Order: sequence, then structure tokens, then C-alpha cells
Amino acid sequence: MEALYLLIPFSVLVVLGVLVVFAWALHGDQFEDLEREGQRIFDEDGRSLDKNQTDGTLPAEESSARRQR
Repeated sequence: MEALYLLIPFSVLVVLGVLVVFAWALHGDQFEDLEREGQRIFDEDGRSLDKNQTDGTLPAEESSARRQR
């Protein structure tokens, strides 16, 4: 029974944290254009990436540094 005095407030804090993160993502336009993200996989050239996204390839000096490790 004593564990409930700790678990109930902790679970309320976790739920509030999840709601804050969801509100932050919603306010930051994370869910603005879901159709474009679904259609992007059909693009052959991959040019539809945003300017702050990468295509998953590493620059030459970074990829050689990772191979040496």
C-alpha cells in the first residue's frame, strides 16, 4: 500500500511529461505535412529532403574516421 503513495504521483508526472512533449511537437509543426513524408519514399532522386535533414550518407572524412575505430 505504501508503494502507491510513490507510484501514483510518479505516473501522474509521467503522463504530464508526455502531454508536454506532445504539445511541444504539435506547436513546433511536427505534424504539419504528413502526406509529403509518405510520398517521399517514392522519389527516386531523394531531393525532397528538408534543408535540416540528411540523406543518411556520411561525409568522406567522417566515414573514414568511423572505419578506423
